[in-house]
Parts: sequence; structure tokens; C-alpha cells
Amino acid sequence: MKKGALALLVRGGTDNWAASRWMKRFGDVCPDRLVVEMPDPSFDPAEVHYAAVWKPKPGELAAFRNLRIIFNLGAGVDALMVDSTLPDVPLVRVAVPDLTVRMTEYVVLHALMHHRQELYLRESQRVKRWSPQPQWAAGAITVGIMGLGALGAHAAGVLKHVGFKVVGWSRSPKEIAGVPCFHGEQQLDAFLRQTDILVSLLPLTADTRNILNRAMFEKLNRSSPMGAPVLINAGRGALQNEADILSCLEDGTLGGASLDVYVTEPLPADSPFWTHPKVVLTPHNAADTDPEEISKYVARQIERFEAGGALENVVDRKQGY
Repeated sequence: MKKGALALLVRGGTDNWAASRWMKRFGDVCPDRLVVEMPDPSFDPAEVHYAAVWKPKPGELAAFRNLRIIFNLGAGVDALMVDSTLPDVPLVRVAVPDLTVRMTEYVVLHALMHHRQELYLRESQRVKRWSPQPQWAAGAITVGIMGLGALGAHAAGVLKHVGFKVVGWSRSPKEIAGVPCFHGEQQLDAFLRQTDILVSLLPLTADTRNILNRAMFEKLNRSSPMGAPVLINAGRGALQNEADILSCLEDGTLGGASLDVYVTEPLPADSPFWTHPKVVLTPHNAADTDPEEISKYVARQIERFEAGGALENVVDRKQGY
């Protein structure tokens, strides 16, 4: 029996999202299935049963009338959710241990960076200033994580192991051993009042767009040893009001920020974030997607589906994640 083809639609624009990387990996893990990089005018779209995608153009997936599953190759599905022509088939998000661990590495690295005053120390190095400041213990700092899915829950556990106090917030109730978890609008302020380092791992939905704004930053704890709270955003760029971040850094509402995502990507050359002394900037690589692990994940899901099994990590389209 001929197996349905797997279409690859990747619109990354950077080396780590080169379609050639993904074609090689899917060719290795799906040796008995045709894998086609689209668009390919010579190929009949009716043969496509599965699509592995990253930021496809609106309408591209509608051409596959026999499509059975869409696999999103990154963690965020917001680029797909705005496509009104998206076929009504299961949309599967990435959830692999490799991605989860990479995100935890990023969150812990940047929490420690701000906790251990690295911005001040590196500036001291540049100006040859030997003037260490008093250093507090990790247990004096509370890290608040917004978004308690697989990524947030794993990061919370490691941060707690390092010694930080950790609290979490999500839209719906969650339970994480040893971590006080808040949920919903009514408990958001109580969560913020305890938080010294705010970590955003939220998905982008209508409710979370621009949620990282001045009104939120002003509710963060003002009495920690850090002096002013810090923002770490490794979720989605449209979660943040960038003008508010800049003005809050200038007036001391925020003491620092680590940003991996931005409203416009690549970040424009004239963005103040590039040179701001209180900003640690990374190019949307907090949890860089590994084609090897994710191609294996997609291949396993297809095999399970074709054997009559249930898919894992299917997106709830009403929720947007």
C-alpha cells in the first residue's frame, strides 16, 4: 500500500531553519515515505497526507485536500492560528524532551545572570572597575513563571533545585510539587506581588497579546535585594509591549530584561534593545529546534496514527495552544 506523502513547508529565513536541514532529516527517518519540499509545481498536492510546517504562508495548506495531520515544527502555533483557510485536521505541536531542556537552560541561565549581577560585573570589567557589590542568596529571590505547560513546569523544578523561590501562574489550575501555583485573572496580582524575576513562557492568544506591559510591571515586587524586578521573555514577541519595556527600564520600574523574542523578527537594526545597557538580547534561539529529535517525533506520531493510535499534543484550536 502506497503511503501518503509528507509535505515540508518551512519559512524560517535563518540557517537553523534551512529547508535542506529538515529535508535530510525527514528523508532519514521516513525512508519508505515520499518527502517533498513545497512548493513543488510538479507534485500532485492530492498525494499529501501529512504536512510538517514552520510559518507557512496563509492558504498554502488549503491546497492539500487529502491532508490528515499538520505538524508544527516549533513550539508556537500562533502563525498558523491566524490562517482562516487552515484545514480542519489535527494540529500537533512539538513537545520533545530536547526542546524542554533547552528552554530550561535558557531560563536558568538568565535568572542566574540577573541574580548574580552579571550586567553590572561585565560593565565593571569593561571599565576596569574593581568594586564588587553585596551578593544575596538565591533563596532571597522569587522567580515567577507565567505559563505552566511542559516548558514552564520543567523550568520551575530546576530553578527550585538551584535554590530560588518559585511561583507559577497559568490561565487554568496547575499543580507542581513544591511550587505555589496561581491561576486566572483573580489570582494574577497576588502572583505578581511576590515576583522578583518574571519569566514569560506563555503562548500567544487574544488574551495574552501585549500582556507584558507597564501595568503588569508596576505590580511586581519592589522590595527584593535586586532593587527592581527583571523580565525574561522567551515566549512570543507579541506578548510584550516594547515601548513599555523601554520606558520601564529607563524609569527604574524594571531593573533589567532578557529578551529572546520580539514583535518584529529579525530585530530591526535601529531597535534600542541592541545597545540598551539593561537588556540581554538573544536572537530567538532560547530553545533552538533540533531537526533530528523533532523529525523522529513526527515520524513516530505518523506511525502511531496509521496504526490506529491516538495523536499526542494536539492543539486545542479554541484555546490557541
